[in-house]
Amino acid sequence: MRFNKLDLNLLVALDAMLNEASISRAAERLHISQSATSNALARLRDYFGDELLVQVGRRMELTPRAEVLREAVRDVLVRVDTTIAAQPEFVPAEADREFRILVSDYTLTMLCPHLVALAAAEAKGVRLRLSPQVENPQRVLERGEADLLVIPQAYCSPDHPTESLWREDFVCVVWNGSTHAQRTLSFERYCEAGHVVMQPGNMSQLSFETWFLQRFGVARRIEVATHTFSSVPALVVGTDRIATMHKRLAQVAQASLPIKLIPTPMQVPAMEQAVQWHKYRTQDPGLVWLRGVMRRGVERMEGA
Repeated sequence: MRFNKLDLNLLVALDAMLNEASISRAAERLHISQSATSNALARLRDYFGDELLVQVGRRMELTPRAEVLREAVRDVLVRVDTTIAAQPEFVPAEADREFRILVSDYTLTMLCPHLVALAAAEAKGVRLRLSPQVENPQRVLERGEADLLVIPQAYCSPDHPTESLWREDFVCVVWNGSTHAQRTLSFERYCEAGHVVMQPGNMSQLSFETWFLQRFGVARRIEVATHTFSSVPALVVGTDRIATMHKRLAQVAQASLPIKLIPTPMQVPAMEQAVQWHKYRTQDPGLVWLRGVMRRGVERMEGA
């Protein structure tokens, strides 16, 4: 198919090359030969009157024109996929489809077991790919590389629809043998103590409670930083350190660890956990079904 003398099939090749910044990796992604990919690049250069990809040392870099085209091309392909390629209906019992969901390990622990069980009961052919959060997860959503994103409402992109799933309170977690477990945790003692926090090394975005505390001027002496929420409570054991974390996750950890849950000495607002999807995919029957399963999973989680 052609539009304004452009072979639209070349847009798929352009999308791969602009995102891989490599002809060989783009060829692997497209499952075609490097020579065919190089030929596509030559045709695209001729059409746009721009080199698009240039060799700089041992790597290829995008030209300014290519940088402008990158998101526009991806947007076009996502729209085509969601409006033309999408199936008009979704029958769970007959479905053979994979859904990609970005979740934190907190959501993976608390919600996903219920989600997986409910989905399996209704749609045995459906596969769920549960991937970790990444830097700028909204970009992954916009690029069509994820179907759903489960994230605090405060971090959701204003450009795409969201639905609130549940609210989560925060508590302080300390070792049973610590001095904090034997006395009231005042705001002063909280600020003076050493803290364990979750902060993935590959993300600049702060966890919700860290973001809130910094926003309101609460300074903590961070002595241990870990990359998962679920590891936090074990890291206070045997120390006088404090962790501020999700109440539900702390309660799960309390069943197997010598820890005590204490109210936070300052008012930390509840976190609103939400699901977000691409605006072009609001009417996708499969995602409509999956969001419904997710809501039922939340009901099971809260009733557990």
